[in-house]
Amino acid sequence: MGMNLPSSRGRGRRAPVADINVTPLVDVMLVLLIIFMVTAPLLTAGVPVNLPDSRAKALDQDARPVQLSIDAAGQLFLDDAPVTEAALPERLERLAASKAGGEPPQVFLRADRALDYGRVMRVMGELNRAGINRVSLLTVEGSGAGGTAAR
Repeated sequence: MGMNLPSSRGRGRRAPVADINVTPLVDVMLVLLIIFMVTAPLLTAGVPVNLPDSRAKALDQDARPVQLSIDAAGQLFLDDAPVTEAALPERLERLAASKAGGEPPQVFLRADRALDYGRVMRVMGELNRAGINRVSLLTVEGSGAGGTAAR
């Protein structure tokens, strides 16, 4: 009894193989999934700031807010872009004017815990003067110094 192999059909013609090998596709998709899982948390961190601790719960957010950060050296960052203290009022006024609908933008203020209280208050005064009054002060969740989740 002879076997019916694709190479033995007809006058030497080969029948087309209708199988699709999906193993390489699955391998590539798993590698891409791992790459995105590793890089996604790295994209959320901007300026390294040592936030203070708080027991407050996180707020629900509809739109992506603007982040204003002050690092331990007192350098200002507006959405990861460095801003001088002299240029901050103009940038905040442009930011307040650029939002449609008349509603001021939501601002997350991230200030390092080692900063002077007066320095943070000067920045908050500039926010208020520009008409931006929806400001959230970010902290680290937890009552001790070992908190890890940024809020």
